[in-house]
Amino acid sequence: MQGLADSFWRAVAYCLHPRVIALSLLPLLIAGVGVFGFMFFFWEDAIAGVRATLESWRLIESLLQWLDAMGLQSFRSALSALVVLAGVLPVVILLSLLLVALCMTPAIVGLVAQRRFPLLERKRGGTLLQSVAASVGAMLIALVLIVLSMPLWLIPPLVMVLPPLIWGWLAYRVFGFDVLAEHASADERRALLKEHRIPMLTMGVICGYLGAAPSLIWAVSAMTIVFAPFVVLLAIWLYTLVFAFSTAWFTHYALAALQARRAAEPVVESAVVMDV
Repeated sequence: MQGLADSFWRAVAYCLHPRVIALSLLPLLIAGVGVFGFMFFFWEDAIAGVRATLESWRLIESLLQWLDAMGLQSFRSALSALVVLAGVLPVVILLSLLLVALCMTPAIVGLVAQRRFPLLERKRGGTLLQSVAASVGAMLIALVLIVLSMPLWLIPPLVMVLPPLIWGWLAYRVFGFDVLAEHASADERRALLKEHRIPMLTMGVICGYLGAAPSLIWAVSAMTIVFAPFVVLLAIWLYTLVFAFSTAWFTHYALAALQARRAAEPVVESAVVMDV
């Protein structure tokens, strides 16, 4: 627990570093262009399609007619827009995570290593291609889990548990690989991920709950549909900062664990020689 707390506060401090803040603008720019492109070309069609689908369901149409009678005619368009935003949300989160893993993680790992672990040997046990493949594979699994678990989100206790657990597992898989790829050998990486699975999963779940904050801002602000593109852009930046913090947290914890593991190896070898 001491290692978790120590690496947590170090990660908070690193997120205030000007270089990390500047790096967060690149994923924001890339994702922002994609989001505004979607809004420009597909927003109206998506809302119209969702509205037509909802109105084709008798139960939903009966509810909408009752709301119309209560003077809430605008709720039809608002509901369709909220459904579209809810569908875009997982894609935005996954896109933000992928962009952070590709654009920010190597720089954050390098910054932490340079400032705190300058003598830690780089064994380069993971390549960029392996990192991308591992990240994309984990994201696809997480996306499937999200889709399959969505009906359970209607149960109040589960909506507070399932999404953070999924994001926590995803963060563990993605950042656990990426932050060790440069410094650890393949065997060291596998051993560390196995030995520190529970602490890293705990870190991932905490980061999953932190990632719920942008979603809450989005949900509150999405009622003002006219500002939806800017709200989504704000959410992307917040997701980027959360994932940047997650990267720094995993980096501090994992590199400290790697350094401790290597420091203990000569002691073990000496003990074996003395026994012989």
